[in-house]
Amino acid sequence: MEEYAREPCPWRIVDDCGGAFTMGMIGGGVFQAVKGFRNAPMGIRHRFKGSVSAIRIRAPQIGGSFAVWGGLFSTIDCGLVKMRGKEDPWNSITSGALTGAVLASRSGPLAMVGSAMMGGILLALIEGVGILLTRYTAQQFQNSNPFGEDPSQLSLKDSPTPPGYPGYGQYQ
Repeated sequence: MEEYAREPCPWRIVDDCGGAFTMGMIGGGVFQAVKGFRNAPMGIRHRFKGSVSAIRIRAPQIGGSFAVWGGLFSTIDCGLVKMRGKEDPWNSITSGALTGAVLASRSGPLAMVGSAMMGGILLALIEGVGILLTRYTAQQFQNSNPFGEDPSQLSLKDSPTPPGYPGYGQYQ
């Protein structure tokens, strides 16, 4: 799946890092709000304070973790684009696998292999769905002609004369 609206490679890293941070902050904020609400003592005021406290403490950490993943993924992806000379789904799949391996490197080789496989499989699924959606929408718009024939552009020979009406060819 080709993306034409993406930034060039050096700025793509910053863009993806910021986007991942934002996703982590929003998703982590929602998750931590529910978790803080459920784990707080009884009473709406205590529960609201528990929600806000959990968001304030934990959401930036989750956003930072997402930003690290997004930045490392984009860095590896840009390196693969430069090294291979082309931008295709294999770069994303390989980047996902290598990102998973690098981020799990402190946990040992077994964790690295498992995370690499999960990252590669996840990105392969994402790329596959993207390709299928692109092909489906291309087929959908390829066969349809949104504009019918313009009747003013048809010649008189092509247009049938309705029964009971004389031809209007003499007036043109």
